[in-house]
Amino acid sequence: MSEKIKDINYQVTGMTCAACASRIEKGLKKVAGVSEANVNFALEKASVKFDPSVTAPQDLQRKIIDLGYDVVTEKAEFDITGMTCAACANRIEKGLNKTEGVSTANVNLALEKATVEYNPSLVTASDLVKKVEKLGYGARETIEKNPEDTADYREKEIQKQQGKFLFSLILSLPLLWSMVSHFEFTSFIYLPEMLMNPWVQFALATPVQFVVGKQFYVGAYKALKNKSANMDVLVALGTSAAYFYSLFLAVQSIGSTEGMTDLYFETSAILITLIILGKLFEARAKGRSSEAIKKLMGLQAKTATVLRHDEEVEIPLEEVMVGDIVYVKPGEKVPVDGEVCEGHSAIDESMLTGESVPVDKTVGDEVIGSTINKNGFLKIKATKVGRDTALAQIIKVVEEAQGSKAPIQRMADRISGIFVPIVVGLAVITFLIWFIWITPGDFAESLEKLIAVLVIACPCALGLATPTSIMAGSGRSAEMGILFKGGEHLETTHTITTVVLDKTGTVTNGKPVLTNVITNSDLSETEFLKLVGAAERPSEHPLAVSIVEGIKGKGIDLPGNDEFEAIPGFGVTAAVNGRRILIGTIKLMNRESIDLEEAVLQDKDELEREGKTAMLVAVDGKYAGLIAVADTIKETSKEAVNRLKEMGLEVIMMTGDNRRTAEAIAKEAGIGKVIAEVLPEGKADEVKKLQDQGKKTAMVGDGINDAPALAIADIGMAIGTGTDVAMEAADITLIRGDLNSIADAIFMSKKTIRNIKQNLFWAFAYNTLGIPIAAIGLLAPWLAGAAMAFSSVSVVLNALRLQRVKL
Repeated sequence: MSEKIKDINYQVTGMTCAACASRIEKGLKKVAGVSEANVNFALEKASVKFDPSVTAPQDLQRKIIDLGYDVVTEKAEFDITGMTCAACANRIEKGLNKTEGVSTANVNLALEKATVEYNPSLVTASDLVKKVEKLGYGARETIEKNPEDTADYREKEIQKQQGKFLFSLILSLPLLWSMVSHFEFTSFIYLPEMLMNPWVQFALATPVQFVVGKQFYVGAYKALKNKSANMDVLVALGTSAAYFYSLFLAVQSIGSTEGMTDLYFETSAILITLIILGKLFEARAKGRSSEAIKKLMGLQAKTATVLRHDEEVEIPLEEVMVGDIVYVKPGEKVPVDGEVCEGHSAIDESMLTGESVPVDKTVGDEVIGSTINKNGFLKIKATKVGRDTALAQIIKVVEEAQGSKAPIQRMADRISGIFVPIVVGLAVITFLIWFIWITPGDFAESLEKLIAVLVIACPCALGLATPTSIMAGSGRSAEMGILFKGGEHLETTHTITTVVLDKTGTVTNGKPVLTNVITNSDLSETEFLKLVGAAERPSEHPLAVSIVEGIKGKGIDLPGNDEFEAIPGFGVTAAVNGRRILIGTIKLMNRESIDLEEAVLQDKDELEREGKTAMLVAVDGKYAGLIAVADTIKETSKEAVNRLKEMGLEVIMMTGDNRRTAEAIAKEAGIGKVIAEVLPEGKADEVKKLQDQGKKTAMVGDGINDAPALAIADIGMAIGTGTDVAMEAADITLIRGDLNSIADAIFMSKKTIRNIKQNLFWAFAYNTLGIPIAAIGLLAPWLAGAAMAFSSVSVVLNALRLQRVKL
C-alpha cells in the first residue's frame, strides 16, 4: 500500500520562457508516481505532488536537470562528534542521504565533518543537525555561512545579467554607431573609417555572439535535444543567421576593392544586448513580485532566550524545541507560538489580526510567534516551533498560492507550447516570400525580415502574463490578512453570487456577553449585580461565566457565597451574605412560588425576541429583576454585510440555532435571508441546494461543524480565529476574523483577474500585430528586439500595480 501523497517544491533556474515551464511540467508528469506538476515561470518554481513509495524527491530533481535546467540547492558543512570508526561515518552518511530534501551527503571521519547539499524548501540545517543527533552523534554547523553563499540566487542572477549587459553594451555601441550613421537623415554623424572595416565589426560582434549569447545556444540545444522549442531557439536562430551571413559576406570581401557596408554584425550584437537588457529588467521585476514572502519572513524573530539547564541562554530560533520555556522581555518579538506560563502583558497582534489595539495576555493565554510584547515580562512554554507556527503556515499558504496555476494560465501555457514551432514556420515562409517574390534573389533583405519575425515573436510576455499577476495579487492579499490557498481560488472568487455566513463566531463574536440588567427591587443595580455575580461564580456554565465576567468588567468586587446548587434545566440557588438567591427560568420561579407580574414576562419575551437569553432573579423569596446575555454581533458585521450587498451579492445566514434567535441576529446585521435550525451535517446539503439553483456560493465559517460545507462550496472561507479543521477545509483563510475581509477577497480577485486579462490581451496583441508588421518589412530586427524586451517588462510592471492596491 502506497504512502500518503506528498507535496514538494523546487526552485528552478535556467527557464527563459513559458515554453520551458511547459516542458518541465510535461517531463515531471511522465515520472512514475507523479500525480500533479505545476511549473510557475515567473516564480521559477516547480510544485509536484507524488507518491513517495513510487519515486523519490531526488528522482524528480534529476528529471529537472536531465531536461536541461537546474535546481537551487544549499550546501552546509557540519562538525560531527562521537564517531569512532568508518562504520559511524557510513551510518551518518546513509542517514543523511535518506533524509527528504538531501541531494548528497559526504561524511569525512578524519576531519570529523559532514558536507551536505540539500533543498532548503524541504529541509533546514537545524533539521540535519537533529537527524545526526537522532543517530546518536553530535553535530553543529561549522561556521557562519559566507554571505555570498547565502545570497538570494535572484540577486546573483541580477548581478550576472548586469555584467553581461555592460560587457555587451560596450562592444555593441560602436556597431550601433556605424548602423545609425547609415540612414539618410543621420548622414551628418561622423563615423570613423575603422568602424566600416568588416573585420573590426567581426571582432566586436563575436564576443557578444558567443560569450554573452552562449546562454541562448545552450538553452536552444537543450530544448531541441528534448524535442521542443523555446525562446532561446528563436534568439539563437535569428542572431546566428545575421552573424553567419555577415561573416560569409566579410570572407567574400577579401581582396575586393569595393567598400563593405551591407553587413549585419550590428543586428545580431544589438539584438543580444537588448534581450539581455530585457532579461535584466525581468529578473529585477521577478524579485519585486515575491516581496510579500520576504516581508512575512522578515516578521520572524531571529533568536530566542530560553531556559536550558536552569540557565538563560540565547539561541537561534531554529533550535527552539516544543516544551522550552522562552523568556520574552518588553519590546521583544514573541519567537514561537506558545502558552503564557508566567507574567502579564499586552501583545501587539496587528501583524496577524490587523487590530492596532494590543491584547492583554496572562497565564494560560495563547500567544503567536512574531507578535510584539509591549510592556510586561513573559515566560512562555513553546507549543509550536519551526514550520508549525502560525506565521510559518501563513508563509506556506502564500508560497503555495503563488506557485499554483489559475485555469486561465493553463490556456496561455498551451499556446506558448506550440507557439515557437509556428513562429519558426512563419519566419521561413516570410523569408521565402521576400526572397522569391518581393525582392527576388536579395538574400540580405529576406534574411532581415526572417530575423525580425523570429525576434518579435518571443513568447516571454505571454508566459509572464498570468503568474506575475497571481504572485502580486496573492502577495498583496496576504498583507491584507487574506490567504488564498491557490491561484485557482484567486481566479474563482470573483464569480461568487451568494455568500453564506455561519452565525456563531462568524457574524457574531462567538462568546455570550452580559447585555441587559433590569432591577425591580429596593436594591441598587450595583448591589443587585454583586448578589447575582456571587451566586453565579461557582457555576461552570458558559452563560454563568459570561455573567460573572460582565459584572467584573463593570469594576464590581464580588463577595463569597455560603452555599451553591445548580439545578439542571432550571437554574441555580445560592446563599450570599445570608440572603437566598434564585437565578433561572420561569419554571424555577414557579417551583419556588415567586410571584411574577405580567410586565416582567413581557420584558423577558421582548429580550428573547432580540435573540437574547433572559434569566429571572429572586432575592429572599421576592422577584428582584432579570439579566440577559447574548452572543453579540461583531462591530464590523453590519458594515461588511452592506458592502457585500452593494457588490450585488446575495447574503444568507445559516445556523443551528433556533429561528427566533437567528432572525434577531440577522436583522441586527442587515441579513435578509436566514436558514436556521440546521444540523451540522446538514450545512453541506444546504450549500448544495443553493448550487443546484445555479448560484456560485461562498461559505464562510469558523468551526469544525462548518468544515463539510466549506469543502463543498465553490469557495470556502475560514475565519482565521476559528478551528484548524475549518481552515484546512477552506480555500481562503480570513486571518483577521472581520467579515469585511470577504468583500476584500472578492475585490482582490476581481482586480487580479482584470490585471491578468489586461496582460494576456497585450501579450496576444503584441504578437498578433508584431509578427505581420515584421513580416511586411516595417520593423528592423534591432527594433523588434527592443519591442520584445519592452513587452515582457511592461507585463510584469502592470502586474506589480497589484502590490499597491488600496481598499
